Amino acid sequence: MSGGDEADRVRAFSEFRQRMNQRILAEDNQVVRRFFALDTQTYRAGALDVKTKELMGLVASMVLRCDDCISYHVAQCREAGVNRDEMFEAFSVALVVGGSIVIPHLRRAVDFLDRLESGVVGAAPAHDHG
Repeated sequence: MSGGDEADRVRAFSEFRQRMNQRILAEDNQVVRRFFALDTQTYRAGALDVKTKELMGLVASMVLRCDDCISYHVAQCREAGVNRDEMFEAFSVALVVGGSIVIPHLRRAVDFLDRLESGVVGAAPAHDHG
């Protein structure tokens, strides 16, 4: 897949996620709205800074093997100022905790990080998990 095709795929996914989150939140369901709000609130700075929380979200996403979440948290980590060495330390924690089944997700995470660093993929939108 060419860089342009990959950027289009990521852009389409981001647009779909944003559109569907807006659609979901337009429904009159307080449980869903509260969960989305709780997710947003959880990643705000508190006793732990945003950078630490995003790294925790990245590790959890890798261990749970959610590629959409991994890509999202890789982008959020970069926005929070996480450098490549810090990212790889988080990847190593996820690998140790999750075991060898995390390796395919590690590959995709590093590929996404490489594309972010090369400018092929833009940053993630405001926090709207997953």
